[in-house]
Amino acid sequence: MLSARSLFQEIIDHDDSFQLFCSIAASGEAQGGWENGRIAALVPAGMADLAPRIARHGADEDKHGRIFNALLHKRGLEPVPVPPGTDYTMLLEQHGIGLPHDKLRREEPLTEEDIVVYLAHSRVTEQRAADQMDMLVKHFGHHPELGKAIRMICNDEENHLAYCHEELLRLAAAGHGRTIQTVLRESALTEIKVYRDVSLAVMAEMGRVLRWPRAKSAALSAGIQAMYGYERFGGWHRMISLRMPERRGALDGPPTVAPAF
Repeated sequence: MLSARSLFQEIIDHDDSFQLFCSIAASGEAQGGWENGRIAALVPAGMADLAPRIARHGADEDKHGRIFNALLHKRGLEPVPVPPGTDYTMLLEQHGIGLPHDKLRREEPLTEEDIVVYLAHSRVTEQRAADQMDMLVKHFGHHPELGKAIRMICNDEENHLAYCHEELLRLAAAGHGRTIQTVLRESALTEIKVYRDVSLAVMAEMGRVLRWPRAKSAALSAGIQAMYGYERFGGWHRMISLRMPERRGALDGPPTVAPAF
């Protein structure tokens, strides 16, 4: 019987599929680290109080990339190129989620609206990240090879999500509520399509590496499409609600250091 646990167990038990999984994850985290680092450097003067938290967010993402690379090196593996169809962060940018990279490469300050849009985009994508890490911790939180890493990353993703909620609620109270709700809705509907397409591409790559029979690949594809149908019907609403988090000031202070693996 196919399950998230059995599927992921199969992926981590095989060096080639584990290598691809960690390479995809490390690449996405490194990209997120760069983006947040550039945004922190370009925050407009009137929102300078946000810069340390955005920088902390970027430092966390960089740390996650190093963690996935460390897991590879522990097995004596090196990162491999990420197939374009599996590159979640690149595809999000191509679909308008995330500030354009050409803007981030300039040395011109961002606008207040840019920061509002960035935080709304982050609220959506961090929900996805938190959901995924919750699932991994549920099934593999005590795994001897991965447990420590995924528990640390899960805690960071919960901090990132809390920070997005808190900052967006503050900005909504300051008069940005309509923009925030519009961007959240548009971003969520776009993200669920990108996530579906990336999930299909990742499963196709894993099927090739692990030589899955057609029936198994077809069943996984059907499951991914069914999840998209659920999210398109109404599941996306979880990605746009805002509530004051229990973790206040979640990104205050320096980032935690990645442990040795």
